[in-house]
Amino acid sequence: MAGADKRADFEDLLPVMANKLGGEGLINELCNGFQLLMDKDRGVITMESLKKNAAFLGLQDLSEDELAGMVKEGDLDRDGALNQMEFCVLMFRLSPELMQESRFWLEEALEEELKGYGF
Repeated sequence: MAGADKRADFEDLLPVMANKLGGEGLINELCNGFQLLMDKDRGVITMESLKKNAAFLGLQDLSEDELAGMVKEGDLDRDGALNQMEFCVLMFRLSPELMQESRFWLEEALEEELKGYGF
């Protein structure tokens, strides 16, 4: 199944991006990806904007059903679209390795923040 292969490729790239860019850099890149895919008038990713802009992220080979499945899986508030937070959560959920690494980043960020307060 071509869509499954695309998803596996994407899962493998997120941890590489995270290691190269760091936590903040990865979040910035995810936000940039959201900007590329979103409907500029509504400020969210709709099924229509995803179909129209999928090629920007190398997703042009995914079927309409696969794209709809992505929107449905990430649509936490069930409004039929993905806001920026839902998109970023979905990207992390699609990468189990990245989910494990995110705990480390959170701990690292908290330690740095606490150092600023003298702890």
